Formats: sequence, C-alpha cells, structure tokens
Amino acid sequence: MDLSSFVPAMFTNWLGLVESGWPLLVQGTLYTLMFASVSMVLGLALGFITAVIRVVNIPLIAPLFAVYVSAMRGTPLLVQIFVIYYGLPSLGVEFSPVTAGILALTLNVAAYLSESMRGAILGIDKGQWESGISMGLTWFQVLWRIITPQALRLAVPSLSNSLISLIKDTSLVSVITVTELMLATKELIAETFQPLPLYLTAAAIYWILSSLFERVQRFLEKRLTEPMKR
Repeated sequence: MDLSSFVPAMFTNWLGLVESGWPLLVQGTLYTLMFASVSMVLGLALGFITAVIRVVNIPLIAPLFAVYVSAMRGTPLLVQIFVIYYGLPSLGVEFSPVTAGILALTLNVAAYLSESMRGAILGIDKGQWESGISMGLTWFQVLWRIITPQALRLAVPSLSNSLISLIKDTSLVSVITVTELMLATKELIAETFQPLPLYLTAAAIYWILSSLFERVQRFLEKRLTEPMKR
C-alpha cells in the first residue's frame, strides 16, 4: 500500500465527515456542557450539604446520608441512570431523559464531592472552631465564614478531578436517548459507517473540554492559595 497517497486521502475523508456532521457534533457538545454544568452546580450544593450533615453527625439523618454516599460510590453510574429512568416509572415516578440524566449525574458526583469536602472540613484545626466561637459567632457562622473558605482551598484539587471526570461521565446518558456528544457521534456513524474518524473526533472534543476545565482548576488553585502565602 502506498502510504504517501493513503494518508492524505484518509485525512481528506476524515475532514469531510467532520465537516458534514459538525452541526450535530456541536449540538451534542452543547448538551454535554449543559449536563456537566448543571450537574456541577447542583452536585456542589448537595455535596456541601451532605458533608456538613455528616460532620455535624445529626442523629438519624447523618446515617441516611452515609448510606446514600456509600450507595452512589459503590454502584456504577450506568446502573444508577437505568434505575432512575427505567426503574422508577414502575413506582409511578417518571422523568424526561434530560431530567433523569441530570439527576443521576448530580446524585453521583455529589457523593464524591461530599467526601472531599467532609475530609477538608475535618482537616481544619479545631482551634479555628474554638476561636470563632470565642468571638461570639454561632457554629454555622464559624463554618461559613472561617472553616469553609479554608476547606475549599484544601479540597480544590480533589473537587476539580471529580468535576473533570463528570465531563466524561456525561457520555453515559446517551443510553437514555439524550443526544449529547456520544449519541450524536453514534448517529453520524450509523449514517456514514465510518466509526474510527468519528469516535476519534468525539475523543478529541472530550479531551479539549477536559483540558479547559484543567486550566480552570489551576487558575482556582492559584487564586485560592495566594491569600495563604501572604
């Protein structure tokens, strides 16, 4: 085989496929970003609440949240998506594909984020709590004004890794007919019968998105650690 002619022809074919399927790929990428962004915000909120409840160790409630965290971390995300979208309707609870996807991603990532934040909160010296209380602050004021900012600095690397993984996990919602990037790619493959270039294109898009979030992670780490160096 003459590689000198095969390679240019292969890339020309690849570019033609990507160009013709670009609108669908862009739509899929936007869905991926939407799933990731919404799940990130909701997951951070739920993760923080879960971490605080477990740190305070509220009777009855804290054990329930501990079971939730264990269940989310101990079962595959794909199974969780199936349970929410295909399983809950048998109990009379039904969600649209988009809502089910966001709910599954949020519940999953919140479990991981809560452990990162709980560890960071517990890592703050107890003297910080005692100093805040002695200044007349309530427990929750100490948590919000003194402990949380310091805990976030400690937890940023772990939180960022979980959020970057969330970008890749969005590909699993394709199993419930949501046209995010992976399903958009599969639809193009079904039309063109060219899996290799299209799967590589999807992989490149996921890589670019993850790289952008890694830059955001480094920026946040730098901004949050600067006050500690002063």
